[in-house]
Amino acid sequence: MIQKRDDIRNIAIIAHVDHGKTTLVDGMLKQTKVFRNADAAGERILDSNVLERERGITILAKNTAVTWNNVKINIVDTPGHADFGGEVERVLNMVDGALLLIDAVEGPMPQTRFVLRKALANGLRIIVVINKIDRAAADPAAALNATFDLFLELGATDEQAEFPVVYAIGLEGKAGLSADSLQDSLAPLFETIIREVPPPVVDLDTPARLLVTTLEYDNYKGQIAVGRLHSGTIRRGMNIVRITPTGERSTGRIEYLFTYHNLSKQEVEEARAGEIIAFAGLDTIGISDTIADPANAVPLPPISVEQPTVRMTFGVNTSPLAGREGKTGWGTSRRLRERLYNETRSNLALRVEDGDTPDRFIVSGRGELHLGILIETMRREGYEFEISKPEVIYRRDPETDEMLEPFEEVHIEVSDEMTGTVVELLGTRRGRMIDMRTESGTTFLKYIVPTRGLLGFRSKFLTATGGLGQIHSLFHGYEPMVGALPGRQFGSLLAWEAGTATPYAMIGAQSRGTFFIEPGTEVYEGMIVGEHIRPEDLAVNVCKTKHLTAVRTKNYADDERLKAIRVLSLDDWIEFIAEDELLEVTPISLRGRKKILNNERRLKEQKNRERLVAEAE
Repeated sequence: MIQKRDDIRNIAIIAHVDHGKTTLVDGMLKQTKVFRNADAAGERILDSNVLERERGITILAKNTAVTWNNVKINIVDTPGHADFGGEVERVLNMVDGALLLIDAVEGPMPQTRFVLRKALANGLRIIVVINKIDRAAADPAAALNATFDLFLELGATDEQAEFPVVYAIGLEGKAGLSADSLQDSLAPLFETIIREVPPPVVDLDTPARLLVTTLEYDNYKGQIAVGRLHSGTIRRGMNIVRITPTGERSTGRIEYLFTYHNLSKQEVEEARAGEIIAFAGLDTIGISDTIADPANAVPLPPISVEQPTVRMTFGVNTSPLAGREGKTGWGTSRRLRERLYNETRSNLALRVEDGDTPDRFIVSGRGELHLGILIETMRREGYEFEISKPEVIYRRDPETDEMLEPFEEVHIEVSDEMTGTVVELLGTRRGRMIDMRTESGTTFLKYIVPTRGLLGFRSKFLTATGGLGQIHSLFHGYEPMVGALPGRQFGSLLAWEAGTATPYAMIGAQSRGTFFIEPGTEVYEGMIVGEHIRPEDLAVNVCKTKHLTAVRTKNYADDERLKAIRVLSLDDWIEFIAEDELLEVTPISLRGRKKILNNERRLKEQKNRERLVAEAE
């Protein structure tokens, strides 16, 4: 029998970074009498992943739940960055509505667009929360008007455009239905959620079926799967059938069953349709698998995820320093292959395929950030490996046979005096301006730019704007290729021989460019030690030592000093390396290197390539 479960509401929370999502959720938890140890939880209760706290972004979807007036509200956090769209598409599969958090000063921001577009396409009921209305420059009316315009721009239906609005000060735990009259609690927000978000419509009499949307791991209980129960009742100890998206079937048993309660999972004996649950007991399980009662073993529609646009080659570390800094045995092709293919089970937007040799793997994702997070996660786990420069994934138009490439919709905020610099930068990268407006000394730009042109752009943009500009991008679609783009302006400084870098040698060579290494760093032939001042690469001897003699030729005061070293982060290295270079990644170090380490052999290969190009012309 089809019926509504009025005792449950399932909602997602959508917010741009720093718009107050964390403080609002903390307020909801406190006002529903959830004990929160702030020291144990850290500053962000939902952004519990170390990388999320460091980067100030949400990467993984997380669940929490509160109870208000005997109604359980399951809250699912969503990533705001388009690179983690796989997480977003899974989250929205579990909920019936969403809270859209908007800053009363800044209004709707680019990071909210991607998730909101997906939420509207899924037909979710959206509640707009205008937060931080106590800020000095707050303009709730302008923020609301801009939000309404965004809904129309993203194709909202008439019903969706008539969204309910709640005004709030998340930090103080206050909310109200108008900006001028806030209550001293979040009661108006809770009441709006219960009134506006539709309760789950379920069939309790049909045998149980569930679509797995998230995977977790517990050292004692093993793989834990999370999903929303579509129909029936699921019990601990019951036998089930697992159906993969490709139709493979296997049987198993529910050993552990949990529902979400406040900040943790709560073990239960049974759960009914409409509830978001977690369970364990199956040896193998993947996202988009259907878990069903043997009496109703019919698969549910799998989660659809947009295809990757960027790929990189991951390989076994082949540098002379391999095996020194990672966990023993964690740098083998078998271990690397196992880790990458396991990642695809929970990271839906990621694709992995074997390369042209057994120690190489092609890893495709939704952007540089998507792949960069995977690399950083793996190195922190103890893996060591090498990666190639990212490249975009092209497609061929089936009708015209024309080559197509991915494009991004880029949103930029920059001070008025920097606008010309940014426009020039994007112009050289084949970007076309869609919109430009100025407010209070800040210029807002909207561009369509080929993904190719954005590889390596972020660091140049931050340098050009003194770190004050903001840039956000969303996948726009595939369009015909736009031709050649400018490459890297400067070449690499390479180590001439293996050894230890000395201050004497580095001071003598520093006029050639900027160094990336400190004196005392162990180097090997073909390793990148800096950036050359010219477009071509240059091998320099950074290991040379000063001959000791009793003769002094100049005063110590006349000695030249070593200039400041430029330290590259993982993101910087990914953007810096060229097509013929690799990045060696270990838990301790990041080292750029040439694919061909031997200087003589590399120069011969380069001359042969240049000769073949000249003959072809």
